[in-house]
Amino acid sequence: MDEQGQRHFEIPKEMRSMADAGLEQARRTFEKFIEGAQIAADSLSARTASVGAGAKDASATAFSYAERNVQASLDYAQALVHAKDLSEVMRLHREYAQSQIRALAEQASEMGQIMSRTAMDAAKPKH
Repeated sequence: MDEQGQRHFEIPKEMRSMADAGLEQARRTFEKFIEGAQIAADSLSARTASVGAGAKDASATAFSYAERNVQASLDYAQALVHAKDLSEVMRLHREYAQSQIRALAEQASEMGQIMSRTAMDAAKPKH
């Protein structure tokens, strides 16, 4: 792409400001949502005697994953808003996609280990 084509890509400052404000509001809203969901999950766990340590661990881990994944998406969106040209947009997209694929693989592995431990603990004879 030539230099002139790259200049046409630029996002106007007013739009960047609006996007930044919207992303910041989305971050605050998400943080409040996670807080409320965590409080609800903790409350449910406290009231339900049958919830085992494994299920509680899986729930906490899933909340942590959700929070990290949404934060990564918000960070990506904010980086896109500040991209200077199409090549930077493509680089950001490639880096985001690669990091999310790695994160998903790690999260799936960790969740599998938690579920495996939970199943093994459930199968142990009770004394």
